[in-house]
Amino acid sequence: MGTVGSTDETAGERRQLINVAYRLLGSVTEAEDAVQDAYARWYALPRSRQEEILSPGAWLTTVTSRICLDLLGSARARRERYVGAWLPEPLPDRTGWDRPGGADPTGPTAPADPVDQIVLDESVAMAFLVVLESMTPAERVAFVLHDVFRYPFAEIAAVLGRTPAACKQLAASARRRVSVARAPVTATGQADVVRHVKEAWEAKDIAALVDLLNPAAVMTADGGGMAGAVLRPVEGGARIAQYMVAIADKAPGLELLERSVNGVPGLVAQRAGVVMTVASFDVCDGRITRIWAVRNPEKLRPWAWEGQGLSGASCDY
Repeated sequence: MGTVGSTDETAGERRQLINVAYRLLGSVTEAEDAVQDAYARWYALPRSRQEEILSPGAWLTTVTSRICLDLLGSARARRERYVGAWLPEPLPDRTGWDRPGGADPTGPTAPADPVDQIVLDESVAMAFLVVLESMTPAERVAFVLHDVFRYPFAEIAAVLGRTPAACKQLAASARRRVSVARAPVTATGQADVVRHVKEAWEAKDIAALVDLLNPAAVMTADGGGMAGAVLRPVEGGARIAQYMVAIADKAPGLELLERSVNGVPGLVAQRAGVVMTVASFDVCDGRITRIWAVRNPEKLRPWAWEGQGLSGASCDY
């Protein structure tokens, strides 16, 4: 990373730092907190120390990554207390959204929303983030920094407190975890499948849903104890289809919208203008293999513009 010439210019690093932190943590809120902490540490440095640092951007990246590493280390214990399954926070693509009141989101008074600074690519797809969750904290940091952001192992070594060779081994170990991952289907191909799922779901057509689901499909829901959600994954295409129709029966007036979720075609369910669920899909050979449904309202805050509200209800599904 090139040299940043002044303290003011370090503000320009925020977008990159948010992107790194979200991929490391899977949480927009935690990513923003980590970046804010890194900036607080930078501004706490004496001016003379700041001037000694040749690349403030690299310094901020190292500090942000260390903060994320510490958070990842404590996350496992926190998630053991989490109600039900924990899923990464889903990201909207708000480029086509109309802001409430027609406000210009780029205007001088508009807040710098971290969600709008995250680049939506294959490295934030829900399927990819779920694989990252299976890695050790050190593996995840080494893999994300090197394979996603192309940082050299010498810089990663400063983050992890290990030798460059050891960091290279960590990245290789992480890479093996994703080596079986398929190349993602095209957005058009996935959009077609998701659209058919939407139509079959709206029609409560169990047979059509079964045809669209891989027999070994798995659906995981995240309610976080704040919204009704099945606590364990639902396994098998037939069982998932029956469950989806049962949801439709229990939630009259549920509206399904085709939306980009983490850069990939997905579905948003809202009722009376309130976002209830954001669903991501993994597609293979024209059939759904995985469904990730996020219902925890704290994780749906970035979607408030979409539905003009968030769910605080605890419907039993």
